[in-house]
Amino acid sequence: MNSIDTLLKSSDFHESAVGHVQGTAPYVDDMPLIEGTLHGVVVLSSRAAGALSHVDWVWAQSQEGVSGVVTGSDIPGSSKLATYVADENIFAESEIAYHGQVLGLVVAKRREVAARVANSVPMQIDAKAPTLDARQACAQSSFVLPSVHLERGALDAGWQESVYQLSGKLEVGGQEHFYLEGQVAYAIAQADGRWEIYSSTQHPGEVQHWVAHALDIPMHQVRVICRRMGGGFGGKETQAGHLAVWAALAANKFKVPVKVRLDRKDDMLVTGKRHPFSHEWHVGFDADGRVKAFESLQMAHCGHSADLSGPVADRAIFHTDNAYWLPAVKVTSHRCKMNTQSHTAFRGFGGPQGVILIETVMGDVARCLKKDALDVRLQNLYGIQERNITPYGMEIEDNVLEALITQLATDCQYRVRREEIKQWNAQSESLKKGLALTPVKFGISFTATQFNQAGALVSVFTDGSVLVNHGGTEMGQGLHTKVCLVVARTLGISEQRVRISASDTDKVANASATAASSGTDMNGRAAEYAALRIKKNIADCLAKNDGCFADEVTFIDDSVVTPRHKRSFEEAVQFAYKQRVQLWSDGFYATPKINYDPKTLTGRPFYYFSYGAACSEVAIDLLTGEYKLLRTDILHDVGRSIHPEIDIGQIEGGFLQGVGWLTTEELVWDQDGKLLTQGASTYKIPTAADVPEELTVSLWMEENREANVGGSKAVGEPPFMLGISVFEALRDAVGSVRDSTTPVELDAPATPERVLKAVTRVREVD
Repeated sequence: MNSIDTLLKSSDFHESAVGHVQGTAPYVDDMPLIEGTLHGVVVLSSRAAGALSHVDWVWAQSQEGVSGVVTGSDIPGSSKLATYVADENIFAESEIAYHGQVLGLVVAKRREVAARVANSVPMQIDAKAPTLDARQACAQSSFVLPSVHLERGALDAGWQESVYQLSGKLEVGGQEHFYLEGQVAYAIAQADGRWEIYSSTQHPGEVQHWVAHALDIPMHQVRVICRRMGGGFGGKETQAGHLAVWAALAANKFKVPVKVRLDRKDDMLVTGKRHPFSHEWHVGFDADGRVKAFESLQMAHCGHSADLSGPVADRAIFHTDNAYWLPAVKVTSHRCKMNTQSHTAFRGFGGPQGVILIETVMGDVARCLKKDALDVRLQNLYGIQERNITPYGMEIEDNVLEALITQLATDCQYRVRREEIKQWNAQSESLKKGLALTPVKFGISFTATQFNQAGALVSVFTDGSVLVNHGGTEMGQGLHTKVCLVVARTLGISEQRVRISASDTDKVANASATAASSGTDMNGRAAEYAALRIKKNIADCLAKNDGCFADEVTFIDDSVVTPRHKRSFEEAVQFAYKQRVQLWSDGFYATPKINYDPKTLTGRPFYYFSYGAACSEVAIDLLTGEYKLLRTDILHDVGRSIHPEIDIGQIEGGFLQGVGWLTTEELVWDQDGKLLTQGASTYKIPTAADVPEELTVSLWMEENREANVGGSKAVGEPPFMLGISVFEALRDAVGSVRDSTTPVELDAPATPERVLKAVTRVREVD
């Protein structure tokens, strides 16, 4: 038996593992093209702001090999994308909003021809100075959405109770998604005015909506299909829709299939990133480090349009407390309009930008009091029966923070290592070490309540094989694998019997995006409900035949057992089929308990919380600012894991992606608004070399206290914020340079240059 056969007969492997290893798993760009297919390449603006006075489309069309161009005049429907704010043009019109804004397409039989011409189209833009600074945008009242305010508790009393007060600023950079598979769409016209769109998207339903809106046709005439993505991380939640619209418009004009794919440079220029944030804060606290009052001004860098900036900035507010009770708090959130790409969803969806703020505050409070930062964090944790209401009014009912953090501190010998590092730093002049243990509390659910629903279809065939379809999408995170496992375990059969089909708007209508870490929670539950209906149908049939009750029928080990007979699963299925029993079913799930008022930012926006903590140790070179991550220990709450190996992989990957956001991944725009970091040569994502030699991941396996599928908890986004432990460890190392109570000023990403400047500032403190 060869290794592939062994893998196929093993249990619980990723449903696309063989294809991934062999390179045979097809993505949109791998699809064989229909004869006559054309390729569209985007024409990008060469300025970040100004009046667009001319684009020489006549020149473009006249070039050898070019089939034609697509512009705003070729849009049958609305010229606006069908976003919830409707503030973004499909193609730029009279005003340019950012460098790299799409003006139209050049279409040709050969992509290289279209690309050469698209990159050379003459244009005239009467440039003006772009708005690139969030504080400038605030001064100009330049916002994509109205500002939001949240206040809870008696602030005046909190300030009076505060023995100490601190203020500070924190700049938090954005992050490029850098998915391995870039943005791509393939549009094919069908008979009767129907369309098939193959899209690398986290939200097929939204792509369907956007394409129908642009073509001015009903949604039922548009079918969107996605078998898998080569990564998404939020970057394909809304922004995949742009390419689908462009491809559909071109296919509609030229009456042939059209494929649009962005190369890495254009992808980085055109698409949005994680929102950078500019923070200003003021905190009051007592001699033990307990926070009494906290004020936060949050300026989200949204780019030129709203996209998902509203809910992203809202979630940043919701996670500004992170793990801590804030008795009196005031948050003001500005959604700043700037001449950059329209920033969008990214793993954590604003949560990380809120969590890093309060964690830096906790670190500075500890430094002010000359206390261990872990002790300050423990002092401020949410309680169980009291001190357990969030600033937005949600009661925390599943708090495991103190027990989890204490367990991790014990397991990783935090106290012992803290003393060892203190002694090491006292003897080392050019190298300093830092240590930090930071927690995360992350709410699970879409804050837009209507998205907390999912559907699935399960079909059992007469040979005992099972096909599953659901509204979620697979981007490598293992969603399809987990859903198949849920169905297999529900029916008592081996997972090898269960296969998944592509995500398809013709199968499950109105499906929500695969986002908010709720893909398994919702789609897994919907598939489970569908499988339970089939299971009941078979059980009722066999019980009637065997003279027993349906609840006496058991499904186990690929068999169906009644008090009188034991049948193989396929025998039971075939018997039920002959009795004309329905062997397929749909399932629908709506997340319970949640309610949320977006006008007041109050209610219960989350079904439950996921918790975790990480302890990281670093060393920095005081002469160069270079540093190394030496060790990280993680303890993360996943509930009763459906698939521990996938969960551990998600924790490791999320953690390292968070480390990249806060250390190496720096987005740079020049003074004219041009993004300078346009590829792997200038934008540095973490590599295997950045993984600490000592990395330990343990699972906190307490069952979810809410009735979630299999007792599990979401694991997609929460681990991302564990990377903040590295940022805080770097600040701890910088602070060890001098015995001072002054806050450590270090912005993110903490590049070696910024670390060196932070060291210099600490040394210069009076």
